[in-house]
Amino acid sequence: MPDLRDHPWPAADLAQRIKAQALALGFDLVGIAPAQASPELAFFQRWLDAGYAGEMHYLARNRERRGDMQQVLPGAQSVVVCGLNYDTDYPYSTTQHDPERGWVARYAWGADYHQVMQTRLAALQEFVMTLVPPSVASKLYVDTGPVVERVCAKDAGIGWFGKNTCLLNTRLGSWFLLGELLLTVPLVYDQPVPDHCGTCTRCLDACPTQALLEPYVLDARRCIAYLTIELKGAIPDEFRVPIGQHIFGCDICQDVCPWNRKRQVTTLPELQPRTAQQHPVLAELATLTREEFQRRFRGTPFERSKRRGLLRNVCVAMGNAGHAAFIPLLESLLDDEEALIREHAAWALERLQSLRD
Repeated sequence: MPDLRDHPWPAADLAQRIKAQALALGFDLVGIAPAQASPELAFFQRWLDAGYAGEMHYLARNRERRGDMQQVLPGAQSVVVCGLNYDTDYPYSTTQHDPERGWVARYAWGADYHQVMQTRLAALQEFVMTLVPPSVASKLYVDTGPVVERVCAKDAGIGWFGKNTCLLNTRLGSWFLLGELLLTVPLVYDQPVPDHCGTCTRCLDACPTQALLEPYVLDARRCIAYLTIELKGAIPDEFRVPIGQHIFGCDICQDVCPWNRKRQVTTLPELQPRTAQQHPVLAELATLTREEFQRRFRGTPFERSKRRGLLRNVCVAMGNAGHAAFIPLLESLLDDEEALIREHAAWALERLQSLRD
């Protein structure tokens, strides 16, 4: 059987075959961009310089590589960007008000999305390698490497930057995951799409912590997603009440976005919600030991926050819930081995008392 790599595929044909295979593998969106500097990357550097990344120091450590894909993959010419819908047929956080439960960002309801995306991207990478000469190199990333994936996706025509800084697509809104395949081969490239946000400011108006300083500018240090996941220490006092009952991430700026009204839900089993993760009972989380936390959340996005971070958030949520039944649980957490948890339990008890007075 002849080696397919001996066939001199024209760039347009090769691009079409790659896109068709990406869709066959289950991706919902695919586009291709040139691996070159983008004006958007200059904004990313200014964003870092302004300190908006907070404690996400890993973003600054690789800032030069993020601005030059040749440092990521020498000879890189093309970036294949794939999107996978993760929306499921369940209500938005803005419609849920149960004082006994915490809220979790939609992307964290199922299995760890990194593995879901990497499995499909690896299959696409293997397919591409059967079509190109052995000298062609490739690398894939799913939110783990020095690639600014939103910029790549925008350049590949997947969507535009919304005023909430999420990437928006006219068909899927913002409910999709991104992954990239870098290749040292030229392809035919897609064109960026125009901004469709218009005069809408729903996302800015809805943010409880005013993390969106202006359209398209997010101060992560004020963002509930950052405060409940990336921040490792104490949550600043000024943000504890606005956090409400969010215990892992936040979807509010996406929930209110008009482009997310026409929903297309996924049927992928890996992305379906697990009952323990979607809208968890706060009282159950408050009693988790270190071992129980590991058993319950192994292989899920919750591993990133660790027990100490999750129970810190649970304390804040219980304080904001105004539910007197939480008082004994919070009192028991005053003796927790983690000082971080003890501090937030004390705050929550004071908060509950103030709500009762």
